[in-house]
Amino acid sequence: MLYHYLGLGAVLFAIGVIGVLIRRNVIVVLMCVELMLNAVNLTILAFSRQLAGSGGFEMAMNGHALVVMVMAVAAAEAAVGLAIVISLYRRRQTVDVEEINLLKW
Repeated sequence: MLYHYLGLGAVLFAIGVIGVLIRRNVIVVLMCVELMLNAVNLTILAFSRQLAGSGGFEMAMNGHALVVMVMAVAAAEAAVGLAIVISLYRRRQTVDVEEINLLKW
């Protein structure tokens, strides 16, 4: 059963990586980063469930706490990322990755 969760997590992470590398829209790139973070959460919970099944209840709860922390970081990343996207759109009138060159000399 563990391999099913790990396989699903790997597929979700691969979709997220491909989305980050291929897409040109900043909002879609942020959504793909969120997908990658959720794939990591799924694998952490899968291993945590495996530890709980083998008697390591304390270690399993540490996995759940780690997932809650990753979700909090993902929520903060989404809020800051969307604020940056809104600011860039107001300044440049586009959310295309290749059109945004504010950090180039």
